[in-house]
Amino acid sequence: MTAPVTRNARRATEDPLWIRVLVLGVVLVFLAAVLILPLGAVFAEALRKGAGAALAAVSTPDALAAVKLTLLTAAIAVPFNALFGLCASWAVAKHDFPGKALLITLIDLPFSVSPVVAGLIYVLVFGAQGWFGETLLDHDVKIIFAVPGIVLATVFVTFPFVARELIPLMQEQGSDEEQAAVSMGAGGLTTFWRVTTPNIRWGLLYGVLLCNARAMGEFGAVSVVSGHIRGLTNTMPLHVEILYNEYDFVGAFAVAALLCLLAIVTLVLKSILEIVQPQVHAANHVRPGAPH
Repeated sequence: MTAPVTRNARRATEDPLWIRVLVLGVVLVFLAAVLILPLGAVFAEALRKGAGAALAAVSTPDALAAVKLTLLTAAIAVPFNALFGLCASWAVAKHDFPGKALLITLIDLPFSVSPVVAGLIYVLVFGAQGWFGETLLDHDVKIIFAVPGIVLATVFVTFPFVARELIPLMQEQGSDEEQAAVSMGAGGLTTFWRVTTPNIRWGLLYGVLLCNARAMGEFGAVSVVSGHIRGLTNTMPLHVEILYNEYDFVGAFAVAALLCLLAIVTLVLKSILEIVQPQVHAANHVRPGAPH
């Protein structure tokens, strides 16, 4: 009974060669039109006047300040979101509590809210005319049009990435290993670091990479809260916009190319993780002399 079903299923999933070639061709044409050609155009425009002009454009004080601010923002937002993602995924995947569905909805909220709206929210709360504006001014604390506002806006738009990578992973693994560790006398923190963390480390790294890529490339929310102060509150995407509006196309595309290079490095690291993860997983489960 099972053999005919298997053969029918196999025939149903084996498309003719011309269909596979057609589908692959459509995918390649689409990728070339919307991804490869635009990226190539960015690098070509950046090098239009030579590598020296491109290097000079990314070496200006304003460009260097934008690079430093972008890296600083990512260096603050990514660890914070990694910690939040660990806590949120642990709570959602390992425990049942009232409001669990609401928590999951709130985690997904930045995916549905426009980044511009997120920036406006922080202006409403922390701006000079906002809810806490007068109190902040009285204590000489500046959030909007300053680095803290940029970090807060970046944290808001990027905090789902780590949690969304870890929640399904933890749910799939279940809690049997943790329960076994607790039954053997391990404490909660020990169980987390010795049992849970080794099982999720690749998912955590994957989520961190995605979070970092989004943090460095965020434009909408940061644009609202930054004030576009050159050399002070401009991140790399904002600096690209300013240079482009000033018709400094070589400078704009040079900084954009640098931003693309950072994104490509992130994607390369992501691909390496995808290759290494199954190999490490297999090595951990099939060891010489270990029971199968």
